[in-house]
Amino acid sequence: MVTLLTNFWQTTGFANMTWQELVMLSVAGILLYLAIGKSFEPLLLVPIAFGMLLTNLPMSGVMEIGDTVLRAISPGAAGETARMLAEPTAEMLREGIPVEYYTQSPGGLINYFYRGNQLGIFPPLIFMGVGAMTDFGPLIANPRSIFLGAAAQFGIFFTFTGALLLGFTAQEASAIGIIGGADGPTAILVTAMMASHLLGPIAVAAYSYMALVPIIQPPIMYALTTKEERIIKMKQLRTVSKKEKILFPILVTVAVSLLLPAATPLVGMLMFGNLLKESAVTDRLSKTAQNELINIVTILLGISVGASAVADQFLRFETIQIIVLGVVAFAVGTATGVLLAKVMNKAMGGNAINPLIGSAGVSAVPMAARVSQSVGQKELPSNFLLMHAMGPNVAGVIGSAVAAGVLLSLF
Repeated sequence: MVTLLTNFWQTTGFANMTWQELVMLSVAGILLYLAIGKSFEPLLLVPIAFGMLLTNLPMSGVMEIGDTVLRAISPGAAGETARMLAEPTAEMLREGIPVEYYTQSPGGLINYFYRGNQLGIFPPLIFMGVGAMTDFGPLIANPRSIFLGAAAQFGIFFTFTGALLLGFTAQEASAIGIIGGADGPTAILVTAMMASHLLGPIAVAAYSYMALVPIIQPPIMYALTTKEERIIKMKQLRTVSKKEKILFPILVTVAVSLLLPAATPLVGMLMFGNLLKESAVTDRLSKTAQNELINIVTILLGISVGASAVADQFLRFETIQIIVLGVVAFAVGTATGVLLAKVMNKAMGGNAINPLIGSAGVSAVPMAARVSQSVGQKELPSNFLLMHAMGPNVAGVIGSAVAAGVLLSLF
């Protein structure tokens, strides 16, 4: 009886718990508290935190990778078959041993969800849903907003340089730098393609900073602007025609894809979703992209990203470096957007552009635009900056995808 109880105890998670897993379970608990208790981006943080909780429960096996056994029948077939299967844990026999068959034991449930990230499927689908929910009217009405969206991407390349100086490879530095765009799907796509071993910490950092936009941005905005600048009232935007809204996604897709083919999956799906919305003839498809599809993909993406934060891979010094560099990227992107808005305002007479909208150039939609509105109204309750800030905000979505295309093309 004692032996049975001992054997049972040894099969439980309690007996196999490590301090690293306890730390990760605590991190998951903190993220759940922020999401549920403080309403910090719950749609993102709840799936991520729960995925982190599941994968760090000892012996849960939710991220276990299935095994493949090969028996070769011709020289070189074993290695080639293993590469085609793309199974990291495949039991590869020597080159030259003939392949007769292969068998595969099933892996953990969330491991199969995770393939959507590894294969670059989930991020473009998220972009399609975002496009279906986005109104590019403010950007079309005020094309100068695109410069603010572009300026905010400076944080990506600034942090890329910093990561290189810290000893990261160009591919790893690219994945870390993209955090500065405050765009989770883009960060996941770039990391999955260039530095998949860093996907856990980078994804958690990217989505956490998106959730913390209302905390991170205001101090930077106050530090870089004066009271007089913060109370500037901007003129009402012109009305954008239906024809302009239909042509915009088509022209942007063609222009960006010809210039940066690597950005086509993200920009193309973003603009496709927007065309579904603006064409007014695909209402059912638009509503599906806006609701059911993006909700399902968000659940699968979030829980699989969280589950990738395994204790022995997450609790490393490089994770701390990534988190710090991510904050730097986000802060620099916010600051450069505000500073360019100040320069543009001065160039246009000093009372045309409220510099607060420059911080919305990061692509956290619509959180960054709401922060601009909130800070502006604290200074002047009758000031409404939301629609003006949406221009740089949606420009930032395009800008982060373009920045990702640049990095993917170069490295």
